[in-house]
Amino acid sequence: MLFGSYEYSIDEKNRLCIPSKFRENLSQTLYLLKGFEGCISIFSEESYEKYITKLQSLEFENKSSRLFSRLLLNSVVELVVDKQGRILIPTKTIKDYKIGKNVTIIGVMDHFEIWDRDAWNNYLEANQEQFEAVAEEVFNNEK
Repeated sequence: MLFGSYEYSIDEKNRLCIPSKFRENLSQTLYLLKGFEGCISIFSEESYEKYITKLQSLEFENKSSRLFSRLLLNSVVELVVDKQGRILIPTKTIKDYKIGKNVTIIGVMDHFEIWDRDAWNNYLEANQEQFEAVAEEVFNNEK
């Protein structure tokens, strides 16, 4: 399980070190996907396969399912973790997601997210006060 928040920097060659706590739970091959709210999602092989299986269960005849599948799968990049525990993020991805040099890496159970640090701080500031109301809504929907 991946959790916690870590601040890192992307080097001049677009390499990013994965937190050592995360590396224990990840394979050497990772999958970069379009995340939500402007972040990048990174999945291990196992988590990626589970996510894709869920995606395959969607009805392709449904317009929203097709749109989501196309946009998501178009974003997939296979990454390899190097011996120093780094991944190389493509320049196009960095530009598309407006990721600066300084990033925040967030563990989100079965995957982790890479956020531009300012974008993450803005997201927290905009949403932190809603925590209890959202928790109540989420857990009430579980009943």
